[in-house]
Amino acid sequence: MYWMQEQKRHENLTYLALWSMLFAVPVLSLYLRSVNDEMFDFRWHEVFMIWKVFGIFLVIFLIHNFLLAPLLVYQQRRALYFSIVAALIGAFVLFQCSLRPSERRPFRPEPPRQEQFEHRQGQHPPRPHNVGEHRRHRPPMIVGQHDIISLIVLVLMLGMNIGIKLYFKSRHDAKQMIALEKENLEQQLEYLKYQINPHFFMNTLNNIHALVDIDSEKAKDTIVELSKMMRFILYEGDKKGEPLTREFEFIRHYVTLMSLRYTDKVKVTVDLPTETPDYELPPLMLITFIENAFKHGISYQHESFVHIKATVDDHQLHFTCANSKADKPNDERVREGGVGLANVKQRLNLIYGKNYTLNIQDNPETYLVELKIPLA
Repeated sequence: MYWMQEQKRHENLTYLALWSMLFAVPVLSLYLRSVNDEMFDFRWHEVFMIWKVFGIFLVIFLIHNFLLAPLLVYQQRRALYFSIVAALIGAFVLFQCSLRPSERRPFRPEPPRQEQFEHRQGQHPPRPHNVGEHRRHRPPMIVGQHDIISLIVLVLMLGMNIGIKLYFKSRHDAKQMIALEKENLEQQLEYLKYQINPHFFMNTLNNIHALVDIDSEKAKDTIVELSKMMRFILYEGDKKGEPLTREFEFIRHYVTLMSLRYTDKVKVTVDLPTETPDYELPPLMLITFIENAFKHGISYQHESFVHIKATVDDHQLHFTCANSKADKPNDERVREGGVGLANVKQRLNLIYGKNYTLNIQDNPETYLVELKIPLA
């Protein structure tokens, strides 16, 4: 992907900047000394000598960056990586030791002639009392102080290389995770949307079927209302967000359609704002609660009610839907564990996370849903 190539380019630019500054340090240092000290001459051969040492580290860095570090960071082959790195560090130490063989020989000054003569005569010159102490404090003759410093610099350089690679890998993994979560979210929302629409139309067509034999004129009006709702779903249902006014208009059409089926014993009230600020809401987010209220709260023997209300205040939608409970509710309840309510809960979790409040009160005679969601 493009952002993966861009991230790789940023990593390489980081290395280029660090090594460029490192190679520029000796030039700037000698230049400043020549400016501040008139007796000091700027010598390029000293810069080349330092660059020669830096070049050795650069070659090791390139080998480690392009060949060895991917074994640990990307392929998780730790044993192979540490084995090769240990061999590389050992080769580096041997190479450093072979550069200055004369510096590894212990210094033994030639004794004066008088001391040689006395030694041949069996007389031993007095040994200075501090010679032993001086020898005990000498550094190892195989690995000198310069080699130890070079080894520390090498280890720090390799560690820096691993650290930068892990940083850019973590950024890559984070972006990839965000992309996967977004893709998964969109797929789940689409799946839930396709689940909601058939479920909704199944109940609506059942209502129309019941009205055909009872009142054909009401059935015709119901079909007109259904066509308006289908137009809404076709043109608005696939969008991520639609204006609140259209969502409220869709609810009014649905309530009108459902009210045609019932008698005056069913009291239906709808209190929705006619004008709302320019806010958007995910399509078909509220209709499931209203559908459940009509399906499970209407009784043909007793008086029933469905009360729907929505208010918009302080960038937040407060929606309530209350209904009576039928004496013999439908066995296919869409309550806590039903398809419709389970889907809308899942949509709320996917879209709003923990930024919404859903309160459901299932009382013996009434059922109340309160929903608060942020608006954007």
